[in-house]
Amino acid sequence: MNKIYEPLFTPWKIGNVEIKNRIVLCPMGGTSLFGWMRPNGFDKQSAEFFLERAKNNVGLIIPGIATLRDLIGGRWLYENKKMFKELKEYMKEIHKTGAKLFIQLTAGFGRSFSIPNSLVPIAKSKVLSTLIKPVVDLSYIMASPSKLPSRWSDKLTCRELTKEEIQKMIDAFAKTAKLCQEADVDGVEIHAVHEGYLLDQFTTKYTNHRKDEYGGSFENRYRFPVEIVKAIKEVCGKDFPVSLRYSAISKTKDFCVGAMPDEKYKEIGRDMEESKKAAKYLQDAGYDMLNADNGTYDAWYWAHPPAYMPVNCNLKDVSEIKKVVNIPVVCAGKMTPHVAAEAIKNNEIDGMGVARQFLVDGEWVTKLIEDKIEDIQPCICCHNACFQMSHYKGIANGGTTHDTKNMSQCALNPQTMNHHKFDITPAKNKKKIAVIGGGVGGMEFARIATKRGHHVTIYEKTDKLGGVFIPASAPSFKEKDKWLLNWYKRQIEKLKINVKFNTEIKDLTSLDADEVIIATGSTPKHLPLKNADKTIEAIDYLNGQEVGNKVVVIGGGLTGCEIAYDLYLKGKKPTIIEAKNDLIAVKGVCLANSSYLRDFFKTNKVPVYLEAKVKSIDDKSVTIILKDKTEKIIKTDSVITSIGYNPAPIAKESKNIHVIGDAKKIGNLKTVVWNAWEVALKI
Repeated sequence: MNKIYEPLFTPWKIGNVEIKNRIVLCPMGGTSLFGWMRPNGFDKQSAEFFLERAKNNVGLIIPGIATLRDLIGGRWLYENKKMFKELKEYMKEIHKTGAKLFIQLTAGFGRSFSIPNSLVPIAKSKVLSTLIKPVVDLSYIMASPSKLPSRWSDKLTCRELTKEEIQKMIDAFAKTAKLCQEADVDGVEIHAVHEGYLLDQFTTKYTNHRKDEYGGSFENRYRFPVEIVKAIKEVCGKDFPVSLRYSAISKTKDFCVGAMPDEKYKEIGRDMEESKKAAKYLQDAGYDMLNADNGTYDAWYWAHPPAYMPVNCNLKDVSEIKKVVNIPVVCAGKMTPHVAAEAIKNNEIDGMGVARQFLVDGEWVTKLIEDKIEDIQPCICCHNACFQMSHYKGIANGGTTHDTKNMSQCALNPQTMNHHKFDITPAKNKKKIAVIGGGVGGMEFARIATKRGHHVTIYEKTDKLGGVFIPASAPSFKEKDKWLLNWYKRQIEKLKINVKFNTEIKDLTSLDADEVIIATGSTPKHLPLKNADKTIEAIDYLNGQEVGNKVVVIGGGLTGCEIAYDLYLKGKKPTIIEAKNDLIAVKGVCLANSSYLRDFFKTNKVPVYLEAKVKSIDDKSVTIILKDKTEKIIKTDSVITSIGYNPAPIAKESKNIHVIGDAKKIGNLKTVVWNAWEVALKI
């Protein structure tokens, strides 16, 4: 192991519990050991997920939130004694690995509950919400400290929690923590004065307007989390560790508006001055650790950083909190091992919090120890499978019920949290397979098919592997995408997969193959306008084509917005033209990703024209028709088009010809990778 990482592998203590190293597997929605979006019960799939990571040298594991009261059916966790008996047996296996495990218990979501769009009409209707209440009590799930607007739907207002409900939650925290202790769990984590969840809403002034003892003064706003830890310590004893998920700074400017990195703004949530006071106050109340980052659901990209956020984005603020407390402090948020190791060495933090990297590569810690860093498959922060909770104007949570039930899957690794659906088994009949196209889909198919024993040859018409992912990874903020490309190339080399470069296949009958895979991707759509040939395709820009200073980007989907963002970072002056009523108004793009770009453009005054239609394009201008039917001429030096793609297969599917990825149907990274696996596992 490289010496720079050694501080990560030193022991430390949370209370009296010793942790063997400083790497903390942070909680992720959908990985609860007590199940998620189903009646509570010991979840064997999550258990298997964590046990495999424990065997791969994780120090501390914190599974995803366990709701005190079941979302489906409303049963309290402490009422299911059988579940805790199964947990006790499981803890024996965890402890054999040397890892420790805390159970994260949540008070709930409040206004941050990501209500699926299909449930909004039900939540609005007293009759319908009453009818489904025995199954899903939406009024209770979304209840908040005060009467507040939902983060996800502008059609819903969340009711105020009663004091009786608060007391029942506190009692449930204590009872559930005691059962965890009796099951030999090493500690519990309280969720959360963090990310704008229910407890956090109690602590911040902009969400807590109560007039009773749970609102108003600093002490009253923090009373709920204080009473929770005191109740737990009373029944479990002072030596049973209780961690707190904590946001150092809210990074929030207004309801549904976050702050950019390094932006000067007026904080309406918890600022650093209050945070230092709160951290000390919560420590003195009995908390044994702060598991920290930044943000709220109004500034969600701080807690779930997309590619656009800086690496180690929360370290500076979390390290300030460390200065005022004597308990351990963990920092999460695109943490890089060498920076985390240095921060631990300098006593700026005590642990490195990592979450989604464990979804894509459960062995990454072992690979770090064994100096196999180039073999670590990186998380690229796309949220295409682990958090498909899209949100745009007129749509609450655009993710499907299936997506919500199956959070914490991975776009790049279909095996993660997928019930062994994608197990790689030896092929019964070893075949010669030709793959036409060396993009991500083609490489992924070749990789899995080769692992099954097939003999695969990739035919790539250029001199490089990667396809459209090469230009997609070109912007400066796509460093993890570049790492992923290099990872793919290394895997192709390690598996000794035959690649024929500069070879364009036009006649499939010329191939010596039992099966042919068409992975030729897509072609861009074109504007049906005069002078459209004077525009620059998105791919051409990303491949390095020069543009002027003032640039109009036609198309405000994800690619168009990322191009506009890249242009701004390069000092250009972009303008975005979008036909829909919002930017990135598509399913499958997480709110954490889309809201960053929307907030960035607002903060930096990038012109955005929604519900606008392009009328004409001239040498130095673009004329658009606005929603009110008026015309506007936008002066520009260059025009980039990003209006979508069409599949471009070179052959149709037949018995032995299989079309995959975007050549079959336009999608995203998840659809391309998962489709490649599905076909590779069937042949």
